[in-house]
Amino acid sequence: MRKASRLFEIIQILRLARKPMTAAVMAETLEVTVRSIYRDIAALQAMRVPIEGGRGIGYIMRPGFDLPPLMFSIEEMEAIVLSLAMLERTADAELKQAARRVNQKIAGAVPAPLRQAMDNKALYAWGTIAQPPAGFDLAIVRRAIRDERKLLLGYRDELGRESERTIRPIALIYYSQTANIVAWCELREAIRNFRSDRVERCATAEDFFKGDGDRLREIWTSGWTETVSA
Repeated sequence: MRKASRLFEIIQILRLARKPMTAAVMAETLEVTVRSIYRDIAALQAMRVPIEGGRGIGYIMRPGFDLPPLMFSIEEMEAIVLSLAMLERTADAELKQAARRVNQKIAGAVPAPLRQAMDNKALYAWGTIAQPPAGFDLAIVRRAIRDERKLLLGYRDELGRESERTIRPIALIYYSQTANIVAWCELREAIRNFRSDRVERCATAEDFFKGDGDRLREIWTSGWTETVSA
């Protein structure tokens, strides 16, 4: 376990402990030597983390101490780095911009050892970068899902046939080539998949389906192993 991760885990152990924790117990939990725990405790105390106690009697943390809102282990930081990199390969322009802002915010807030995990350029997402749909912005769909608002689509199926659809969007599935809108189609009266690269037009409707999104998602996840295409 790297030092930054170990310091984080020691803080977590002491925050949750109901009685003094000895270095031996923490060493066994973290699978390191007792000497490493002594050094880590000294390092945390030097950073003004309010840990009290000593060798042989155990350590406690004074009440009132809390972790900064952005404190991650090395593995959690690597998961974030890879997730943000994968977002860069989607066709959702607004989410890509949001991912870059998240990266900047985290880099400015986390301690130096964790910042190195973001900057070491060792994790990459590879593959085709999806092209944004020509007829609309995927941000409209995400907002409609959140607001439980119906959408009006001009849609072209795999044979090139066009139709007008009123849908109740409940999920977005991102693939390497495109994104699929999962929705209740009022024309078909069933859950359908709409490929974003076949959407000619997309606009928000005046009508909402407030309170019905969770029910429709349950129908989708429990009743369909593979959603039928529109």
